[in-house]
Amino acid sequence: MWKLFLPIVIAIAFYFIPTPEGLSNNSWLYLSIFIGLIIGLMLEPIPPALIGVIAITLVVIFKIGPVGSDKSIISDGMAIKWGLSGFSDSVVWLIFSAFTIGLGFSKTGLGERIALYLVSKLGKSTLGLGYAICIVDFILAPFIPSNAARSGGTVYPIVTNIAPMFESYPDKNSRKIGSYLVWMGLASSCVTSSIFLTGQAPNPLALSLISKNGIEVVDWLGWFLSFLPVGIIIFILTPLLGYFIYPPEIKGSKEIAQWSNEKYKALGKMDKKQIYMIIVALIGLILWVGASFFKINATTTALIMIILMISLKIITWQDFLSNKSAWNTLIWFATLITLASGLKNMGILDFLTNNLGKHLLGFSPLFASILLLLLFSWLRYFFASGTAYVTAIIAIFASLAGQIQGANAQEVMLILALSMGFMGIITPYGTGCSPLWFGSGYVKGAKFFLLGGIFAFVYLAIYIIIGIPWIKFISSYLNFH
Repeated sequence: MWKLFLPIVIAIAFYFIPTPEGLSNNSWLYLSIFIGLIIGLMLEPIPPALIGVIAITLVVIFKIGPVGSDKSIISDGMAIKWGLSGFSDSVVWLIFSAFTIGLGFSKTGLGERIALYLVSKLGKSTLGLGYAICIVDFILAPFIPSNAARSGGTVYPIVTNIAPMFESYPDKNSRKIGSYLVWMGLASSCVTSSIFLTGQAPNPLALSLISKNGIEVVDWLGWFLSFLPVGIIIFILTPLLGYFIYPPEIKGSKEIAQWSNEKYKALGKMDKKQIYMIIVALIGLILWVGASFFKINATTTALIMIILMISLKIITWQDFLSNKSAWNTLIWFATLITLASGLKNMGILDFLTNNLGKHLLGFSPLFASILLLLLFSWLRYFFASGTAYVTAIIAIFASLAGQIQGANAQEVMLILALSMGFMGIITPYGTGCSPLWFGSGYVKGAKFFLLGGIFAFVYLAIYIIIGIPWIKFISSYLNFH
């Protein structure tokens, strides 16, 4: 019960703090509700989507958010129209559609087939098995915007079947092989979450919130190309890094390959629905990569894929309607996008920018950008949800990026956004799949934080040294001005 009432108490207490000079009473009321929203999303006493609906309803009742803080009272019709505006956002429908596409991989068994095949080919050594886990996640990441779904639906069941084969359990011989495989499951999912725009739901959400502040960043292909050099390096490095920093006691075993090969053969030949799913995935990938050539929006492509999946009977219309996680995400993100846009309407972002932006004066554009990146990255320690993290701070950083003298705000925000995936590794609660892998018990709390800090430091160092110069180099292709 305390989780349910704490956000309400904090929001009310915050509202009764004297309103700072430069903000109106309505702005302060809005900020109080927004802070209550963020605390609620961090504690999750009730489903996050319901928290978003409650917050948006309060804002509509008070008729604050749709217009500037100094405007006159608006009508009920205008207030509710603004409150529901997030449901018309194309990014919300892209995320929703991608969840539905992911359903095709799980329902047809294509994801499991791919995983078992790769394990059968690479699983003769523990290091090879680590790479197999990474490759599986890489294949699924463009189409399943939830690292929790990728891990829980495909990788986690395989890992938890392999470890006991060698008497490696959470409370007995965990370091034999189980701990390494579990950490690879988490690390690979975080890396692929940065490689693809659709690798995790907070990525497109962040771009949408950034665009609300007048900064258009990149499309699907632009995101992929911007992270490509760093993505290749840390993708290859991750299994090796885990192998040397947190080495398994078993270095290789034919039993793993034999087990997965038997399981793979038991699946039989690939059926027509799995073949159709591969074709649909390839069509979607081609249209996403060639969006500028085909003149088709990424969300339109995702909707085309859904229509094809239903037409080819990969999924049924009933599957589409009963996909609770997709509909839950649609409602959740639609409310968050609307609520985050209200921060700008009410003058709150301008207030924060004016008070925080002055601390960036005097720094070179590159140094100021790196400072923002470091602050943006390590703030993840304070958030138990990537979505709550993005909703709470991305708009503030978009405003701060515009305050860096001589810097390109589009470049700065792209630098920040690309880091969101791999920085999810730093805590047992930092990204969607973290609680799943942490909950397995193979990597204990203190060790989890230590490994997360080491991997995050290595990833961030590579990103600063290679990623930032590359983004500045490729910015001409991305049409930054």
